[in-house]
Amino acid sequence: MLTFKVKIKGIVQGVGFRPFVYNLALKYKINGWVNNDDRGVNILLYSSSKNCDLFLKELEENPPVLSKINSIEIKEITSSKIYENFEIIQSQTSNKKSTIISSDIAICDDCIDDINDKSNHRYNYALTNCTNCGPRYSIIKTVPYDRVNTSMKEFDLCPTCKKEYEDPTNRRYHAQPVSCSKCGPNVSLYNNKNEKLARDIEAIKSIAKYINNGAIVAIKGIGGFHLICDAKNTKTVEELRIRKSRPSKPLAVMFKNIQSIKEYTNITKKEEEFLNSKEKPIVLVKRKENTSLSHFVAPDISRLGCFIAYTPLHNILFRYLDNPIIATSANLKDEPIIRFKDEIIEKLPLVVEYILDFNRDIINSCDDSVIQVVNNDILSLRNARAYAPTALKLEKSFDKKILALGANQKSTISIAFENNLILSPHIADLNSIESIEYFKRTIQTFKDFYDFEPDVIICDKHPNYESTKFAKTFETKTIVQIQHHYAHILSCMAEYNLKKEVIGFAFDGTGYGDDKNIWGGEVFVCDNKKYKRVKHLKYFKLLGGEVSVKEPKRVALSLLFDIYSLDEIKTLDLECVKAFKASEISMLYTMWQKGLNSPLTSSIGRLFDAVASLADICQIQSYEGETGLLIEQEYDSSIKDSYSYNINDEEIDISSMIKEIVKDKNKTLICSKFINTLVNIILEISSSYKDLPLVLSGGVFQNKTLFELLISKLDSLNKEYYYSKNIPLNDGGISVGQIYSQL
Repeated sequence: MLTFKVKIKGIVQGVGFRPFVYNLALKYKINGWVNNDDRGVNILLYSSSKNCDLFLKELEENPPVLSKINSIEIKEITSSKIYENFEIIQSQTSNKKSTIISSDIAICDDCIDDINDKSNHRYNYALTNCTNCGPRYSIIKTVPYDRVNTSMKEFDLCPTCKKEYEDPTNRRYHAQPVSCSKCGPNVSLYNNKNEKLARDIEAIKSIAKYINNGAIVAIKGIGGFHLICDAKNTKTVEELRIRKSRPSKPLAVMFKNIQSIKEYTNITKKEEEFLNSKEKPIVLVKRKENTSLSHFVAPDISRLGCFIAYTPLHNILFRYLDNPIIATSANLKDEPIIRFKDEIIEKLPLVVEYILDFNRDIINSCDDSVIQVVNNDILSLRNARAYAPTALKLEKSFDKKILALGANQKSTISIAFENNLILSPHIADLNSIESIEYFKRTIQTFKDFYDFEPDVIICDKHPNYESTKFAKTFETKTIVQIQHHYAHILSCMAEYNLKKEVIGFAFDGTGYGDDKNIWGGEVFVCDNKKYKRVKHLKYFKLLGGEVSVKEPKRVALSLLFDIYSLDEIKTLDLECVKAFKASEISMLYTMWQKGLNSPLTSSIGRLFDAVASLADICQIQSYEGETGLLIEQEYDSSIKDSYSYNINDEEIDISSMIKEIVKDKNKTLICSKFINTLVNIILEISSSYKDLPLVLSGGVFQNKTLFELLISKLDSLNKEYYYSKNIPLNDGGISVGQIYSQL
């Protein structure tokens, strides 16, 4: 008989790891114990060498579905103690917390069976969960993940639930949110005057009736409230847009099941796999033409953000709904998702008519994750519910604790200690007091999780970013500033643990450059320690600064000013010219000449805006990235032509392209040739650095058409390339790149 001490680190708490170990030990006739501590799971094995080997082999090859093992340390010890059985012993705490917090997971099939089974004591219980599903991150205050450290602390288990909770052979063993209608939180329906109308199943039936009749309501999810209405009721969807001041940005649609999604979309096998996965994210897919979904769900866009009901409450709700539902985050513009009923009543009384709430507090709000399938693999657009917190295991350990504050848009934070790099869920754009407070609260949350006090603070170079301003409040800490686009490239390198030299393409909308201009069309030769900017889009001026971001016609006009005289421009038969009065064009020309409120930019994102304006598909955009979606919508793969351009010593000059676009009048032709041109530019530049692998990052590469075309070309040339899959390649990944610069 031998004795082994096993230490396991990773996502190993809140995922049924201890009961799994317990049952595995029984299977192989092993005695000893298992417990949690704030660094992971500890196991003591007392058995024959053969049995221990079989146990460890199965543990490594087939761990619990929701777990992720980062490391297993096995050590044979000398012990005179004889163990008579195997048991789960009490959790331990120390001063070094490092266990990875598990994300919230969609309801499992077993729990769906429970809520649909009339003979089960959880029949119709809208907050059912087990070890394999339910809330984790959204309810936890600190580690270890025990009930006393969650928002379930106040709910005492009834005898039936307690028996399950204490039985290692039961799938609800130590499932911290476990409860039932007798002992757990319950669902209540309110009107927007905060009057309670019904509870439990009657509350769900009532709100379903209101939705079917055209009402706009708020329903609490795992990480916050959704605004919900009938996705086929055009009048209601229009009204939601008016009330939420969201004129055209696509709205996500929740469906009952995958069969329902297939009625309205053309999904691939891989998209179906993600839609049906344990995470159940929002997946951007191809919408069928002429379906009964309201046109106003995603105006002028053929892509649809779909997801499947992922909580027991949603599953029960769909029994009584007639149609799929709009399910968009409940918030005001530039604010984070709302997590409390009273805040809904305070901020959205003119938006929602009814509110479905439950009294299990959301400690950490968490939006829905958004992904798309590119090259038959995941491309994360918003890392949140079910995917975050996201942990990367690095090959080298840090000797200091590091906090990275990310950018301003699509804010996230990351922390690093030992060889752990942990990315927070999506926060929000830091454009409001509420989002900044949420940003600070998220930092405090991660500090509480790990008793984490940073030695080094990393932020962007932009002096006006709220994240940069916040960094400056840490007066006694070491503060490091990392250039925005270099951080984009590093975020991808971190995902693959790359340290070799690469040719990095960072294409996005905006970022503060080393020369204080607005960058966004950057090519670097770099590794994780240094970078050199070798190419960039030739600078042009943004007429009116920030205003031009919302008015593509200004960007187009600026590019025309670079090429034509004022008199020539006034004679051009272009809608972007006709969108201005003659006096406005003269005034803007003066601004352009004198550089008044006209900062220089090299942004590919703004180039998309200009092309959309020149093609007359968008003169004023109502949400970020709208021009990219509209250009993608017009793309015709049968068009192989492209525009001309010049690559000089450091500049990518697209003046000739603009001249050719002015002559082309067909918007499909313009959009198709433009995307083809961008691909050609990347391929030509990369051909000058044949020995270097490509790294692709930045929000522009979220354009599925552009990205898949580029990847296809790179594959045909046998080029080595990398892009972020699990870390957002937009600004949501910046904090990861900031930390990787310090490795």
